[in-house]
Formats: sequence, C-alpha cells, structure tokens
Amino acid sequence: MGISEKELEFNKNEDLIKQKISQLNRELEKVYQGGGEKKIEKLHSQGKLTARERIDLLLDKDAERIEIGALVGFGMYKEHGGCPSGGVVIVMGYVSGKQCLVVANDATVKAGAWFPITAKKNLRAQEIAMENNLPIIYLVDSAGVYLPMQDEIFPDKEHFGRIFRNNAIMSSQGILQIAAVMGSCVAGGAYLPIMSDESLIVNKTGTIFLAGSYLVKAAIGETIDNETLGGAITHTEISGVCDYATESDQECLATIRELMDKVGAKDKAGFDRKESLEPKINPESVYGILPAERSKPYNMRDVLETIVDAESFVEYKKEYGKSLICGYARVNGWSVGIVSNQREIIKNAKGEMQFGGVIYSDSADKAARFIMNCNQKNIPLVFLQDVSGFMVGSKSEHGGIIKDGAKMVNAMANSVVPKFTVVIGNSYGAGNYAMCGKAYDPRLMLAWPTAEIAVMSGASAAKTLMQIEVASLKSKGEEITPEREKELYDKIKNRYDEQISPYYAASRLWVDAIIDPVQTRTYLSMGIEAANNKKADRPYNVGNIQT
Repeated sequence: MGISEKELEFNKNEDLIKQKISQLNRELEKVYQGGGEKKIEKLHSQGKLTARERIDLLLDKDAERIEIGALVGFGMYKEHGGCPSGGVVIVMGYVSGKQCLVVANDATVKAGAWFPITAKKNLRAQEIAMENNLPIIYLVDSAGVYLPMQDEIFPDKEHFGRIFRNNAIMSSQGILQIAAVMGSCVAGGAYLPIMSDESLIVNKTGTIFLAGSYLVKAAIGETIDNETLGGAITHTEISGVCDYATESDQECLATIRELMDKVGAKDKAGFDRKESLEPKINPESVYGILPAERSKPYNMRDVLETIVDAESFVEYKKEYGKSLICGYARVNGWSVGIVSNQREIIKNAKGEMQFGGVIYSDSADKAARFIMNCNQKNIPLVFLQDVSGFMVGSKSEHGGIIKDGAKMVNAMANSVVPKFTVVIGNSYGAGNYAMCGKAYDPRLMLAWPTAEIAVMSGASAAKTLMQIEVASLKSKGEEITPEREKELYDKIKNRYDEQISPYYAASRLWVDAIIDPVQTRTYLSMGIEAANNKKADRPYNVGNIQT
C-alpha cells in the first residue's frame, strides 16, 4: 500500500521544521560555549566555574528550567569579537523549591563586560522579576562597562544606571534580591550587590571596589593590592559591605540554597490549576501539521491540540468571527484563555471566503469580548500568532475594521491578567500588535524557528522597495533590464529576509527565546506559575472602547 498525498505532505513539513530545529540546536551549542574553550580553561585555572556551571549547581536538580535570551547578541558586535548570549546568562528555575530568576555574568565573554545588549538583557530580567514578584539571584563576575561602547550603555534612561534604579524599586516592593560576588565587581557595578537584600563574596576571587588598584594609584597615589582594597576579608570584616564570606564558588552557591530554603511564602494571584494531562495529539506531531510553504492553509485547532491538555479546550463563539479562534483550555493544568489566528481559508456566515491569517471585523470584535471575559474570570491569556494583518479594502473600511481593530487592541492593552505570546509563523504589521506583540508587555514573548516578525512578508516588502528603487534609477536615466530588476529584487529580499528571521528578533530581545515547539507547554507553564506570584495592580478597565 503506497503513501498517501497527505502523508507525503506531513513528511515534507516534518523534515523542514526538523532542519530548522537542528539549526537552532547548533546555534545554541555555540552560544553555550561563551567565549570559547580557552577562556573556559583560564576561568577553571583560577578556581572559578563558568556562568552555566554556577547556575547548574545552584538550581534544583531534575526541576524544570527555562532560559531567557540565550540568542541575545546573535550576529552582533562582530567588529568587537562578538557577544554570545549578551555576555550574561538568565534562567528561570527553582532554588530549594522556590521559583526564581538567576542572572549570571559570563566572564568568558570580554571578562563579563557590559555591552549595550547586556544592559538590555539585564533590564529584561528585572522586568520579569517585577512583573511576577519573583526573587532574583545575581551571580556577579564582570569587568564593568565595555569602554569602547560606553556612549551606548552609560547615560540614557534604559542604560546601565537603570539597573540600580530597579534594584531600589524591587527592594521597596518586597522582591527578594540576593547577589553573590564571584569575580570582579567594579565601578558603578559595585552598587548592584550592595543594593540587593543580601550579598555574598568568594574569598580570593571576588572583589568589589569603585576603582581598582591601578586607578587608585593614578588618582591619589596610594599603593594597594586589589584583595586588600576590596576582597572578601575587607568587605565582611572591615567595611561590612557584604554579609557572607565563602571559600569557593561551590560553598557560595550552597549558601544561597540555604538562604532560599528559609524564604517564606507570599500571597498568590489565584490562577486555577488542576492535575496536568498530556495533549490529545503528540506535541511532536506539530512538525508535520505546520506547512513547509508559508502560504499554505492549515487548521490551527490541530496545533492547539498538541499544546493544551487533552479534552480541555472549550471554544468561544465558534461559528462567529472564524478567522480568530478563542477558547478556554488548560496548559499543564493551568487554566488559560487562548486567542489564535486561524490559517484555514473559511466561509463566514454570509458565505464569503475569508483568507487564513487575516483578522476581520467580526473576529476582532469576538476577541475583544473574549479578552474582557478572561479578565473578569482571572484567567491568563495566551496568544498564538500566525497573522498577516487586518483585512484591507473598501468593504472592510466601510464595515469599520479600524474601529473593531482598535477595540481589540484596547481590550488587549488594558488587560491586567498576564499575557503570553507565541509566534508560530507570520507576525506582520498591525496583526503583531493586536495579537499582543512585544510592545504590549507579554510576560513571555516566544518564537518557534518558523517565525517571521516584520511589517510585511519578505516578498511583499521586496516588491514594494524594488518598485521605489527602479523608479529612482529610471529617473536618473538608467535603463532597467529584466535581469537588472531581478538582481535588485534578490538583493533587497535577502536583506529583508535576514531582518525578519527569528534569530534577528532574538538577538535584539524582541522575543525572549526561540524554542522547539515541543517546549511550548513548559515555557507557558513556568511563565504562568511565575505570574501567579503577583496579583493584578489595578482593577480591569478597558478604557475608551467602543462596543
């Protein structure tokens, strides 16, 4: 018996996405090496562990963990030797059973110096901690600001100084901060551990000072070594700057685990959770469900069944506004409200064909009402994006697409229950915004390797930009042959395709992580558990929303 056309299509889809996942894993393996083997060996020769080794020792064994921003800095700063993972590793996990964030400088990358993207990544960690009332543990080993780029990291609002402002704000909000000085901690960076609630320092390898011995000699003529100036004995016996002195990385991390073991519980937000059930469809089946060709339609309900707990999905207004799927479900036991694009070509109630991935007026209206319902019921929201944008044309404009789209955006933007966004495929134009893009504060913004984030697709943008370029060249008297036109198109499209890649987005922290689709449940579950640590700050109010 031969293989059916449907099975062939499934296998083709599966092959393509597995290739993308293999590429993702290869890039992550490079990132995990930080500054490379020689730098790791040098660190070990100093009696120190790498950032990732420290995190592994600190976190509970066999407990779930997720990394934030592993691909930050991807392809950036090549003229400076690169900055793998932004020179800092951020992981959400459990320490002595308590969920927390760990932020560890990677001293194998430019001695842990701060690039502009390093500051942005650290600020993202603090943002996650503040949004979710999560304890944050800093493992400090940094040479401070990367001086060749100081103008891009030092003076502005979202630069280095914002870190210390957030330290103070988190302290006032009762968010626990523990800092361990496990290497250099110099200049302005010296304030971070001391603005934390408790600080530890490792003898002989940890140092804290506003200016090192060379600068002290130059500034005031004093001759002193770094250990006497700002080592563990100095700061735990003389200055009182640090609270605990430890003799090794291992002892330091064990002490943090003991401190976390004594932390008391806080009030929860009250999100509902029951026993988790495996999805109805094997999560790996999504590899064959998602089309290899982006323009091909598929049923998003099949994708949902690989993510949500079996038999938990209850669809809201199924026969109305069909280009968006809304419904209640559970993910790893957590109650969620799902808003996802439908990629099938469908008929509306009037028998009119509607394109997959496009948001129509009735769909926007449905989503706005569903979002309000989830806020009324204290249910977190999950947005699954494969969206081309809102429907255009005279019929849509006359039907009030702008009004209905604004209604959806207003409801989503004013939502006070936590929001989580997963970019599965396209994330284009205003569709990115309406489906809770980065600008709308999702607690986690995730992307599959199949994601594209841009104003429009590469092909559409290239055609538009090429027309402008051709018109400009013709106005200068240049004759444009079909071959020259194709050359221009290919050049523009290649440049644009690089910018819409999920790696481009992850490098700049537009998304928190690129993940294998089978990891979606884990990331969402841990994100909701984190969000459950903090109640909404204000009552739900959708503002100026027209019904």
